[in-house]
Amino acid sequence: MKIGVTCYPTYGGSGAVATALGIEFAERGHEVHFVSYAQPFRLGRFHERVFFHEVEMEHYPLFEHPPYTLALAVALHDAAQTHELDLIHVHYAIPHATSAWIAQQMLGEDGPPVVTTLHGTDITLVGIHPSFQAITSFSILRSQGITTVSQFLKDQTVRDFGVAAEDIEVIPNFLDTDLYMPGKEPCHRDTLAAPGEKILMHVSNFRPVKRVWDVVSIFAGVAEQMPARLIMIGDGPERPRALEAAQAMGVEDRVVFLGKHDAVQDLLPCADLFLLPSESESFGLAALEAMASGAPVVATNTGGLPEVVPHGEAGYLLDPGDVDGMTARAIEILSDPVRWKAFSEAGRAVAVERFSAAGVVPIYEDYCQRVIETHRRKRDPHE
Repeated sequence: MKIGVTCYPTYGGSGAVATALGIEFAERGHEVHFVSYAQPFRLGRFHERVFFHEVEMEHYPLFEHPPYTLALAVALHDAAQTHELDLIHVHYAIPHATSAWIAQQMLGEDGPPVVTTLHGTDITLVGIHPSFQAITSFSILRSQGITTVSQFLKDQTVRDFGVAAEDIEVIPNFLDTDLYMPGKEPCHRDTLAAPGEKILMHVSNFRPVKRVWDVVSIFAGVAEQMPARLIMIGDGPERPRALEAAQAMGVEDRVVFLGKHDAVQDLLPCADLFLLPSESESFGLAALEAMASGAPVVATNTGGLPEVVPHGEAGYLLDPGDVDGMTARAIEILSDPVRWKAFSEAGRAVAVERFSAAGVVPIYEDYCQRVIETHRRKRDPHE
């Protein structure tokens, strides 16, 4: 297959999964063309059969906001025409599915089919805003294939956007369980915490939905009971609020803000516990990465997280905002070596058995091939 892939190239789950999927496809012999305004942050080194096409944006005085949706449509059109793409796979509905549909209309009958993978806030937050709901629904429904990363997100899409349940395939996020694994060397633990300190960790884009102030509150409660250090990885608009919370609770000297890191797989094995107290998570990729790295998880029982983290086996899931409950559960795990080991091993097993690239990527591959074949039969019924 020759596949065009569009995703947000910046720090975030949808871009990380889209990039990983494209690389996995290339390693399986397919040709992959990324089309975006910047190189995806996890693309990094050279990969055979992987190409990147930067969307060219002209800044005219007439445009207060440059029309990226149209520029992306042109770039997808050009990539599809020049490289004879068999499929366009877009991650995140807005504006990618819209741009793909425009490109398809420009190409006419020769245009490749479009698969849209929905990741979360494109449905639960951005897409349902009155300014975007109609165009989001239109664009999704014009796709020849639709996937969601969790059953929760599928149910939301059916409910809020008028998509038939049978038209949506649930294919979960995945990771390379040889890359995310416990006990990786070299270990950075000695540079992150003093001997004897428990390491609690959080990774996110620090948006309000992540409730990073709750992360700090939970940590403060744990730090009252045992020597501990909190490692905050990522960046975003709520970082100042998290810092203020640490200062207000008197733990700022034990909270480390590392900023954005591309190689979180080198840091997660250092974690004794991973915290994800989000208001909502359509999947919870960061929790999965932590589980694969051997860290038990304390998170919220919202969205797709119950599909990823087995409650009482690999960690605990509580209601959003239940800081006291999460603190108590965190202390329970960290104070009991036998329980910690059981949770660590169970989380790793779940990651390997249900969410490994080796298991999930072939499902994506088969789905994309079926969409291509169905599209060809509809276009050429006598072929």
